[in-house]
Amino acid sequence: MSFLPAGSVAAWRRWLAPLVSVLAFALVVWVVHHVLARYRVHDIAAELRAIAPAKLLAAAALTALSYSLLTLYDWLGVRYVGKPVSYRRTALTSFIAYAFGHNMSLAAFTGSAVRYRMYSTQGLTAIDVATIASFCALTTGLGLGVLAGVASLLAVPGATALHLERTWLQALGAALLALVLAYAGWAAFARRPLRIGSWEVRAPGARLASAQLVVGVVDLSVAAAVLWVLLPDSAGLDFATFAGVYALGIVGGVLSQVPGGLGVFEAILLLALPGVPAPQLLGALLAYRGIYYLAPLALAAFALLLHELYMQRARLALLRRTAGNWITPLLRPIAPQLIGVLVFVAGAVLLLSGATPALDARLHELRRIVPLPLLELSHLAGSVLGVGLLVLARGLFLRLNAAWHLTCGLLAAGIAASLLKGFDYEEAAFLGLVLLVTYLSRPAFHRPASLMSQRFTPGWLASIAIIVALSLWVGLFANRHVPYSHDLWWTFAMHGDAPRMLRASLAVIVLLAALVASSLLRPAPAEPHVPQANDVARIDAALRQADTSLANAALIGDKRILFHDTADAFLMYQVAGRSWIALGDPVGAPAQREDLVWTFRELVDRHGGSAVFYQVSAANLPLYVDLGLSLAKIGEEARVALTDFNLQGSARSELRHARSRAGRSGSSFEVLPAGGFGPLLPALRAVSADWLESKATAEKGFSLGAFAEEYLCRFPLAVVRIDGRVVAFANLWPTATREELSIDLMRFGRDAPAGTMDYLFVELMLWAREQGYRWFNLGMAPLSGLEARSLAPLWHRMGDFLYRHGEAFYNFEGLRRYKEKFAPVWEPRYLATPGGLQLARALYDVSTLIAGGLRELMRK
Repeated sequence: MSFLPAGSVAAWRRWLAPLVSVLAFALVVWVVHHVLARYRVHDIAAELRAIAPAKLLAAAALTALSYSLLTLYDWLGVRYVGKPVSYRRTALTSFIAYAFGHNMSLAAFTGSAVRYRMYSTQGLTAIDVATIASFCALTTGLGLGVLAGVASLLAVPGATALHLERTWLQALGAALLALVLAYAGWAAFARRPLRIGSWEVRAPGARLASAQLVVGVVDLSVAAAVLWVLLPDSAGLDFATFAGVYALGIVGGVLSQVPGGLGVFEAILLLALPGVPAPQLLGALLAYRGIYYLAPLALAAFALLLHELYMQRARLALLRRTAGNWITPLLRPIAPQLIGVLVFVAGAVLLLSGATPALDARLHELRRIVPLPLLELSHLAGSVLGVGLLVLARGLFLRLNAAWHLTCGLLAAGIAASLLKGFDYEEAAFLGLVLLVTYLSRPAFHRPASLMSQRFTPGWLASIAIIVALSLWVGLFANRHVPYSHDLWWTFAMHGDAPRMLRASLAVIVLLAALVASSLLRPAPAEPHVPQANDVARIDAALRQADTSLANAALIGDKRILFHDTADAFLMYQVAGRSWIALGDPVGAPAQREDLVWTFRELVDRHGGSAVFYQVSAANLPLYVDLGLSLAKIGEEARVALTDFNLQGSARSELRHARSRAGRSGSSFEVLPAGGFGPLLPALRAVSADWLESKATAEKGFSLGAFAEEYLCRFPLAVVRIDGRVVAFANLWPTATREELSIDLMRFGRDAPAGTMDYLFVELMLWAREQGYRWFNLGMAPLSGLEARSLAPLWHRMGDFLYRHGEAFYNFEGLRRYKEKFAPVWEPRYLATPGGLQLARALYDVSTLIAGGLRELMRK
């Protein structure tokens, strides 16, 4: 995998947030290191072991209650968008999202991408899922606002850790509570939607907003109670005071963007609760992390295991009755992401285990059966394997087959290392669970791309750096009582924890440095180019597997082609400004589509561009969601089913009359083979020029072809003649699979009788039906089918307005009415962009690219 992106003007923007996370974590480590200056790791371990079983059981019960309340976040969000999703499906979606999201801060998992994959199986659109995700985040924010606001307003002792004067602290609390009250008032009494950026948000109403406030406050209070019951009785903290401090810690963890708020949350509580001895507080925090974070993660992994076993139900009929039919459709689409998070956590566990001393009692038993050299080697291997798993987790997110194979091998080796280096059977059991889930999920990892060809995002690099830095600090803290000397590097002993930690830390650093160096020294991949004569054969090979006629646009000659390594698939695109715009979905073998879109995204990132996918289908939306892109509907495509197409019945009377009038006027129709109409080219050029002049327009590009003899001769041509003279023509875009036929250039002269194009379309559809084609594609109706409801983003509302009232610019509604006479099936088409303000930029770049420049874009 490639670690470092190429330099670009916009590169710093992508690195800013991860860099802030790393700096925040470094500050946290410095704070915690000074707070714990007088303590040793054994003091913390002793306090952890001293927590009474009754407290642990209470914390576990409260954790179950908290995650049950979290399911109400999604349930309320689903009610807000008004979609009929059952509670059990909503609850499973919520639990999976929060169990994994609490442990990671990667946008690919904590954003709307995961919810989209899980909710899309229930018929929810991208807009619905984005609304639900925002609604859940708002519910959390309301709960935090109330708890943190009360804590600051009352100036509880822990809140003074912000080092603000009492007056400023109370002003902050009043401001937070005022924001919450303002939201409640708006939600209850607003009559108009609230505009936020490109979104318009409908007020949820008093009942739904009240439920948000209650659920948010109660859930965060219960989550705070999980940690509160784990504190020693001598802490002397009342719950109201502690809940406010807890809320401040959660806010700090969220703002830091450190995975799971790791270290940031702990540092804030250490500063805010100086009256609680640090070892006791850290012991309680470790137990809290295990119960509230890791236990649900393990349960979610078990749910994924049930899902994968269910997929093998032919051999496990009993499990089919146990798991039920409702788990599988929800978990199948997100298995790579879930397993990627599990493997990342497994790598962190191995690194942290290698940094901490082994239990003396277990080492005493191991010395009888494990030779010292094997123990030393196992300890070193455990840390190295941990780094490998952190790196491979990214490959699993990308569904790489090579990453799956290596991960299974590293997890198996990690189990052996865990048992041999200190008989850590708990650690080995967790790794075994992850290995079993990963092994059973093999079908999800089908991308054959090279592991080393993939690049890391800044967020992933920051996450790996934070985990490695944490393990190094834990190792130094755990062995701070051992005086450093050069001899430690060469000391080998059964109880030599400090020397083993030093050697493992060095191996981890060297391994990461080697990976970065190999990335820097790797030759740059070949850049895609406009297809040359020797590329046409490769394009034709992929076109033979294409089911969509738009794939023929690759032969226009104005786009760059990104070929898959197997040469049986490609993606066509062009660059306009900072936008790298891919036309349609990848063309060719379906198995290569995912690999191609990731390769394209990585190519764009290397050049500091913005990846845009124009006119993509609903069936492939998960591919673009996985890239972290936002989706905007741009219209609907009209497709006519040819198997039952005929001119009978009252619905087709207009088409029958058009055909009859054309016959009476002496019109004739013919389809000429590709390259078989050379003598007609001058006449065709005259018709084309007449059409362009009558329409006061120029040739288009990108998604539309232009009149060029070499291009036209590549395809069959449909012509309409009157008395042997060509009056109209259209070049055909066929598919070798006979799945679809469409036209590109459609030109007719001013001397063509009225209804000539109706006649051409009717005859062409009848001809296509006889040739065995299943569908005839009439092309897209721009802005058609956009939602105008209050929950829709501003783009949809603007698009709907233009569609209905923009006749002065383009006959949007008239175009759809014209196509409606053929009784087509309307299928949505989307634009995938980075979202935000870049949506407007992408729309502008696409429009100018198709129009042939800004000047032509402004012409009617």
